[in-house]
Amino acid sequence: MRNISKLPLNLILSAVLFQMFACEPLFAEDPVSKPGMTNPVKALADRVRGNINRQPLRFPNQHWVRGAYYAGLMAMYESTSDRAYLNDCLKWGKQVSWQIKEQGGGPYESGAYPLICGQIWYGCYRAENDETMIQPTLAFLEDPKVENPLSAPGKWYLENTGHRFVDGLFTAPPMLAMLYQMTGDEKYVQWMDACFWDVHGEIYDPDADLFYRDARSISRTTKNGKKVLWSRGNGWAFGGLTRILKVLPSEHPSYPKYKSLYLKMAESLAKRQQADGFWRPNLDDSEQHNVWESSGTGFFTYGIAWGINSGILDRDRFLPVAKNGWTALVSVVNEDGQVGWSQPAGGGPGKVTEADTSKFGTGIFLLAASEVFLLQQSPAAPK
Repeated sequence: MRNISKLPLNLILSAVLFQMFACEPLFAEDPVSKPGMTNPVKALADRVRGNINRQPLRFPNQHWVRGAYYAGLMAMYESTSDRAYLNDCLKWGKQVSWQIKEQGGGPYESGAYPLICGQIWYGCYRAENDETMIQPTLAFLEDPKVENPLSAPGKWYLENTGHRFVDGLFTAPPMLAMLYQMTGDEKYVQWMDACFWDVHGEIYDPDADLFYRDARSISRTTKNGKKVLWSRGNGWAFGGLTRILKVLPSEHPSYPKYKSLYLKMAESLAKRQQADGFWRPNLDDSEQHNVWESSGTGFFTYGIAWGINSGILDRDRFLPVAKNGWTALVSVVNEDGQVGWSQPAGGGPGKVTEADTSKFGTGIFLLAASEVFLLQQSPAAPK
């Protein structure tokens, strides 16, 4: 037997959580919710948040990287009701006056990216019941002088290179679903549908039930002759689907199509999870970069755990997938709370090292934690 005292803290915690998840009664009567005990999922998320807060932010901005991190904070608030997470989001919103920043002029910019901030402002509005937090977003979408669904239909969500790209399926469509939830105005669903299904029509692979990053990846193959199906790229799509389904009413005519795609992706992703709980950078060729990768793994754990929590996914089939994904994610957090093994920003599968970390990868980790927290605490969800 190995001497546990010599193991890194994160691996000890990983082993503990694995055993906890393996014990089904945990979900019927959660021992960590008793007075004087700390929920290990929440404790780890707190450590991760603390690590980011110890890093000085040079300036406030409305960039998608920061938006993806704050999406994780908001999700943790919504799952745990810990206002420390909400307060971080409120502070950011006040710093930038709740504004959506018009897209920049770089080749990889898009009108879809800035709308991630609207998701955070919407969460703040819901928490505080203060419409002044979401009004700038509503105004941005009606402004004819900026690139938006009203001023540039069919174009606003394209990259400046002209490509339809999978990343934008996380940043923009869920925000439009949220605004429909708020207002009941059908135009927001129409804008969401037009964007999502246009992108889907060009870069979705129906044989794999997964997405290419953009059309340039379709013709590419690895040296093993496999497709280039980027893990985090599919994470943006699967995470976006999850967030749409969380807020779009199930009785809405658009809902079944999103649910059907979500279910297809969940099945495909479950089959591609590796024995160690991670998904590799290329979902079709695990040997192209046979290393851990936490951002795609975080997205898939988030989406699958949510599916179990909501009753959309069969618990017996998918609980082991979520459990193994979370155990893998725990192992990439060091004692300082830094989330490692997160592939740097890019446009496809790439090399990853333990030292690779990012704010967007950290936000994705917190998204996963938010749903695993609920999965751990709740009684067995209906199938």
